[in-house]
Amino acid sequence: MQFLNSETADFDEIFRLYDAAIEFQKTKFDKTWQTFDRKMIEREIAEKRHWKIAIDDKIACIFSIAFEDPLIWKEKSAEPAIYIHRIVTNPEFRGQKFVPKITDWACVYAKTIGKKFVRMDTWGDNQKLIDYYVDCGFDFLGVITPTKSAELPKHYDGITLSLFEIKL
Repeated sequence: MQFLNSETADFDEIFRLYDAAIEFQKTKFDKTWQTFDRKMIEREIAEKRHWKIAIDDKIACIFSIAFEDPLIWKEKSAEPAIYIHRIVTNPEFRGQKFVPKITDWACVYAKTIGKKFVRMDTWGDNQKLIDYYVDCGFDFLGVITPTKSAELPKHYDGITLSLFEIKL
């Protein structure tokens, strides 16, 4: 298992995995992601913020990170943190518990670049995911309503978010 930066050559597979994740979400919860802006993903790849977990030369999981998240975290975004977004497991690798592995990786990575926190969010009313992220070592900080913004993906409109943090 290797954590690697996603590459432009991964683009079609990344979007195949996003589409598969949206279909899977429809079977588990009443909210789903919407199709992501391709330019946003291109930018994340170019900025080395889009990651993949490779197993036997296959993409097993993808996720992205950010170094600020002011639209969600407001003034706390100024604190030295990395923010994990859009974890997607390839259906062929489902059940391999990538979130704890990503959490461990993110804590080490964050420390090496001088960050003090690892943070993430999910829908405010998805108790199963809230419990899972707490089991993965995150502290549950509470629920917020994000300010509507064209800069956020469409699935953030009109929702509440649960916020999570690991203090390093």
